[in-house]
Amino acid sequence: MIAHGGKSIYGASVGILMLDARFPRVPGDMGNAASWPFPVLYRIVRDASPDLVVRRGAEGMLPAFIAAARDLVADGVDGITTNCGFLSLFQDDLAKAVPVPVLASSLAQVEMVNRTLPRGRRAGVLTISASTLTRRHLDAAHVPPDTPIGSTEGGAEFTRAILNNELTLDVDKARQDNVDAARALQAAHPELGAFVLECTNMCPYAPDITAATGLPCFSMLSLVTWFHSGLAPRRYPL
Repeated sequence: MIAHGGKSIYGASVGILMLDARFPRVPGDMGNAASWPFPVLYRIVRDASPDLVVRRGAEGMLPAFIAAARDLVADGVDGITTNCGFLSLFQDDLAKAVPVPVLASSLAQVEMVNRTLPRGRRAGVLTISASTLTRRHLDAAHVPPDTPIGSTEGGAEFTRAILNNELTLDVDKARQDNVDAARALQAAHPELGAFVLECTNMCPYAPDITAATGLPCFSMLSLVTWFHSGLAPRRYPL
């Protein structure tokens, strides 16, 4: 067998562009490396705070995200993703800037999830900040215009702790915020057939949402696992 080079790092197909944050990343959060069943490479985009990206539209940060994506590709990744659903705004620009597939936002799966559901059912989106999730974010991810949107805003812990970049997180309260938001959206839209979690920090609570509502819950963790399965297909003995 002849081995061929050309990369700096091997065995990590997915590169993740990370916000510059210090809040706790519990197991299941995509910023916790133990959450993944395969190796990943991280690149922190300095000064891209949760507040700047979620509340202020990531203003002025596109060049930094492109530079970080190119660094990950140079290091050897086969695909690029991010750890914030609000970065759907950068999907097209990132895809044009690098020679590998790009998956910028969990919102990209809403259309796909809708296609899997029984007739008369549709997916709803849970977001960390409904007040700043604009039509631009949704259109960039091809989310249908009438998609129901729920949010953890107004809850006791989750939105505040993440967006204010706090150094502690009451996980039980954060879990309850997510479950409460899901139940409220389901009550308002009984036609829901599934949830899509916009926020990658919501991933740890997907099992709790499904247990509370009886509906499937799709997250960035599940989407990137699918993404990886195409970048590095499993080899079977033949």
